[in-house]
Amino acid sequence: MKIKMVDLKSQYFKIKAEVDAGIQEVINNTQFIKGPQIKVFEENLAQYLNVKHVIACANGTDALQIAMMALDLKPGDEIILPVFTYVATAEVIALLGLTPVMIDVEPDTFCIDVNLIESKITSKTKAIVPVHLFGQCANMNEIMSIANKHHLFVIEDTAQALGASFELAQDDNSVKRKAGTIGTIGTTSFFPSKNLGCYGDGGALMTNDDELAKKIRMICNHGQSVQYVHDVIGVNSRLDSIQAAILNVKLPHLNSYETARNEAANWYDELLGNHPNIIIPKRNLQSTHVFHQYTITLRQAEGDRNWRDEIRKQLADRNIPSMIYYPIELHKQKAFEKFNTNNDHFPVSEMLCNTVLSLPIHTEMNREMVAYICNNLLEIINNTTN
Repeated sequence: MKIKMVDLKSQYFKIKAEVDAGIQEVINNTQFIKGPQIKVFEENLAQYLNVKHVIACANGTDALQIAMMALDLKPGDEIILPVFTYVATAEVIALLGLTPVMIDVEPDTFCIDVNLIESKITSKTKAIVPVHLFGQCANMNEIMSIANKHHLFVIEDTAQALGASFELAQDDNSVKRKAGTIGTIGTTSFFPSKNLGCYGDGGALMTNDDELAKKIRMICNHGQSVQYVHDVIGVNSRLDSIQAAILNVKLPHLNSYETARNEAANWYDELLGNHPNIIIPKRNLQSTHVFHQYTITLRQAEGDRNWRDEIRKQLADRNIPSMIYYPIELHKQKAFEKFNTNNDHFPVSEMLCNTVLSLPIHTEMNREMVAYICNNLLEIINNTTN
């Protein structure tokens, strides 16, 4: 059985006629940059997310950088973020001369541990960047409470959780809000393997603040709102028309994609959930999960990388791919060692880097595929622990 981490080809063939027509329309009108498809997509995504403004840009990393530029953060300002995340979250902080302040994560949801945030807040702290990792939201109720108390911005990194909903407390009630629409600014990525992915690079920012939206749009376009009139320092970060056309086709399928991923995740839970050496992903009751990744934690000798590597090797021998997100803790990456001035340790993240394993999950999976993966994984684990 041929198993893929993400099966974009099969997904494409299901919507081929629509995608091809959208691409052909762009080619026919030759408006490859700033074509009408961009505005249509921004409006469609804003409606889907129930947010006032969506501003498309070139990629998810740009989105994070532009968000921080729009908030007028200055060199030396401190930004709190989880230590267990993709490098882009910290990369743009350092790139702008800001100071990344790393926080450990929860061992079961993999999201930032809100109980540790206030201990890291200083007079220089200006923002919190929660990462909605692997497909579900961080605890935005606590994060927004802390941010409001200390007058901090919140930039949601929603690259892996677009479409997830969170039960946000409001007075004595709660209201469902989409990931990326709760904080000051939300950011996302349309990298091809994302739940809503284009066929190249792409990203977007979301906000309910009219003035921020205006400024973000200017920054994306060289700092200009009128051609050749530059009011702020900006960048050149644009989603091209072909990618917007593809995203316009795929957006109406996003809910069904989420359903398919959850179905696959439920099969995994059923088949793996009772094994003593496997911890299945926890569902945060306040958040839906869109399962960008299905990530298990392996229990063996407090995190034996060699054992995990042997499992991966034997899975690969049986044509089953797997991935490790992330193998090296952020504070141990050479580029970021200098920011860990207190030589802090992050025990949960260090444990996760030794024990997490992501299994194939995508919109085209069926129960037979999941059973094949699970049966082989369980056999390998049982053979290597006996």
